[in-house]
Amino acid sequence: MRADRSEAARPAASSVKQLFSRNDMAKKPKAVILGVGAERGIGGAASRRFAREGHHVLVAGRTTAKIDKVVETIRREGGSATAVTVDGTREDEIIKLFDRAMADDADGSPADLFVFNMGNNAAVDIREMTAQHFEDSWRVGCFAGFLFGREAVRRLAPLGRGTVIFTGASGSLRGRPRFAAFNATKGGLRLFVQSLAREFGPQGLHIAHVIIDGGIEGDRLLSRMPDRAEKAGPDGLLNVEAIVDNYWHLHRQHRSAWSHEIDLRPYKEPF
Repeated sequence: MRADRSEAARPAASSVKQLFSRNDMAKKPKAVILGVGAERGIGGAASRRFAREGHHVLVAGRTTAKIDKVVETIRREGGSATAVTVDGTREDEIIKLFDRAMADDADGSPADLFVFNMGNNAAVDIREMTAQHFEDSWRVGCFAGFLFGREAVRRLAPLGRGTVIFTGASGSLRGRPRFAAFNATKGGLRLFVQSLAREFGPQGLHIAHVIIDGGIEGDRLLSRMPDRAEKAGPDGLLNVEAIVDNYWHLHRQHRSAWSHEIDLRPYKEPF
């Protein structure tokens, strides 16, 4: 009788297999956004959008208070996210971020979507520009992109899948007075991303570069230049939610018709 009770209490092997299968199916894939700052910005908007689409989002940025706020909003809306304080110019911290992203753990299954959104933009007369300013611009906007891209392809190439999106700028296409450091940084990032795409696209990785051409209707611009939105008029600045619509579309593209580079600008922006 004791043996019978033991057998009755033990679930059938098929039931155990079905249980694990259901648990695996319930896991959310992770997404990583590096360069999240103000909640009303590309990084924050992308984090919220990907969470709504069913990802567990690793919201990564330098300022803990800002990324915590984004995560709080996501959770309040019913999504799933974790804040990760990261210096994107530190190789060891980027490696740890990707270790976390690719772990199959309680947060979710290994990441399939990555966005690099770091960069800075400051106007400086080149005669007054310090070597430190130029190097800092390059480290944040280009070197950090190298670290991010390298780790992404290291982890994704063996899997033969994944989307890696880099936020670029029209400054990568042409130089402007007083923006030499920014132009050099974004131009370098653009060519690096092209190299990634040409090498790893045929291996199943969708590598994309999004050129932002115009002012972004986010907290940073509106707080520093409040008159610019008024001068731009309705839809004269890039809406952050509209920008990340395009990021999600890139991720969902069929591989027979991938975009590598797209440019986004307001309808009235000259180009």
